[in-house]
Amino acid sequence: MIIIPAIDLKNGCCVRLLQGEMDRETIYSREPEKMALKWQEEGAKIIHVVDLDGAMEKHPKNIAAIRKIIENVDVDVQVGGGIRNEDTVKMLLELGAARVIIGTEAIKNPRLVRDACKNHPGRIVVGIDARNGKVAIEGWTKTTDVEAVDLAKQFEDCGVAAINFTDIHRDGMQTGPNIEETRRLAASITIPVVASGGVSTIEDIKRLLPLEEVGVTGIITGKALYAGTMSLREAVRLTRKTTT
Repeated sequence: MIIIPAIDLKNGCCVRLLQGEMDRETIYSREPEKMALKWQEEGAKIIHVVDLDGAMEKHPKNIAAIRKIIENVDVDVQVGGGIRNEDTVKMLLELGAARVIIGTEAIKNPRLVRDACKNHPGRIVVGIDARNGKVAIEGWTKTTDVEAVDLAKQFEDCGVAAINFTDIHRDGMQTGPNIEETRRLAASITIPVVASGGVSTIEDIKRLLPLEEVGVTGIITGKALYAGTMSLREAVRLTRKTTT
């Protein structure tokens, strides 16, 4: 299992939101590329970048910041937010992103996911954000009637590299991850699952580690790193120890 630090971009800055609400932000850096380099130096093998403005505007808005991050680190960068068509997928991959995350369009246009997986094998991640088990879209502003597990199952056979699963109620709240829902999702599919939302301490990492047996391969964490309630070095060391 790997630990994946998150960099959320808004107006070119690295920020964190509470429960995805755009007006509840804390700015942590006006130079996101330096934050990415810091996480690389502390042991990250993948950086998770989300264009929050892009998610709201339905097309990428922080391209300059994304480019700087990719250019300043040697590790993989996966990018999500505002990806609504194949042209955007291709543009981000050509920019140097290792993987592209398709969220809203996974439910509105599943063919995009299938076609992107075919055109870019191993480089497409589906982002599933859930509120009370139901999929939320459009930057978390709308909640659908679709169960997260049902959506994930639709992509079993098309070559999705991973499912990033976020429990919205937990995100940015540092209340601990939703172990039960994460386990339920991972156990229901064969696609690797990356857990996100609510991870706030090294104890939360320890609680998630047993889910590796049902297919959870990574943990995304953001606010805990910025608030200082968890050390990335320690978390990386812990997960390495359990896999050696």
